[in-house]
Amino acid sequence: MDEIQQLWLSTGIANLDWGQALMMGVGCLLIYLALVKKFEPLLLVPIGFGALLCNIPVAGIGGPDGLIGQVYHVGIESGAFPLLIFMGVGALTDFSALIARPSTLLLGAAAQFGIFATLIGAVLLNGLPGFDFTMKEAASIAIIGGADGPTAIFLASRLAPDMLGAIAVAAYSYMALVPIIQPPIMRALTTQKERAVVMEQMRPVSRLERILFPFVVLILCALLLPSAAPLIGMLTFGNLLREAGVVERLSRAAQNEIINIVTILLGLAVGSKLSADKFLNLETLGILLLGAFAFCIGTAAGVVMGKIMCYATGGKVNPLIGAAGVSAVPMAARVANKVGQETDPHNFLLMHAMGPNVAGVIGSAVAAGLLLALIGP
Repeated sequence: MDEIQQLWLSTGIANLDWGQALMMGVGCLLIYLALVKKFEPLLLVPIGFGALLCNIPVAGIGGPDGLIGQVYHVGIESGAFPLLIFMGVGALTDFSALIARPSTLLLGAAAQFGIFATLIGAVLLNGLPGFDFTMKEAASIAIIGGADGPTAIFLASRLAPDMLGAIAVAAYSYMALVPIIQPPIMRALTTQKERAVVMEQMRPVSRLERILFPFVVLILCALLLPSAAPLIGMLTFGNLLREAGVVERLSRAAQNEIINIVTILLGLAVGSKLSADKFLNLETLGILLLGAFAFCIGTAAGVVMGKIMCYATGGKVNPLIGAAGVSAVPMAARVANKVGQETDPHNFLLMHAMGPNVAGVIGSAVAAGLLLALIGP
């Protein structure tokens, strides 16, 4: 009889509580959104499955001695995975649009306004019962506004590791929802005439310019904001592999095998932090709401800066490309192109939008470095 009771107590049914069941449901929801709705499947599938695994009672796979727990310790706590992802992003991204029109840096910079507005919002939220965000936690939440998952993970792992699961899920969820969240904001802030602006073809960019650009960005970062060097350095290194033309094997590895393997491990590790005891609280709801606010403010700020540039250039800049200043590459640029073609099917904004989109990647990394320098340990 004792053996039967012991066997019963070792089962998942006997140890499953409502919180674990709920979080397993959240994991299934993330997988559903990835498989059926095609929302950021490369990350939501491993994150959702990681949530399932870490909430299985007794198994302990997400604990300190479990496989995913050890992956988290090696890759997330050390900050290695986000940096390797940035190397892959650099290798996959063509910076020519930004080089051809450097003024689009202003659009990428404007879109980061959502980060700092949300930092203030998180601090003000402490005035409500149940919320007690420290400055480090507020900064980690605010970075969601950059719409850059690896940067959000990198900063949260250093400033607020206990909130990493909620912050990562919010960051990647809002990245996946770019086609839903951004268009209404873009339409509300622009006129039909502004959306119909046709931009001039960009000048050709030489190979020498493409090779020198990563060095220029890295040197400026090293001189002005060394705390952002890990992210900027890996981004520029990946881009140099792409543009060098003599290390095709390394470039292909960064674009494919390395980033794919790291994406799987990073997703599982992040999902392991979606355990019921850490995720089901009022502060998590605050993180999700503030993340949405940050993303909306960043999009709006980019569009407003686009309107200013449109006016300053006599109507040569389509304000829609300002929405691509958030760092969701290349999805935000595609959304800007799609909204533009709703007004004029023959107006192609994709390459023009890639300039602020790339600037947004750099801008979010710079914002993270600034927050680390001001608030970090």
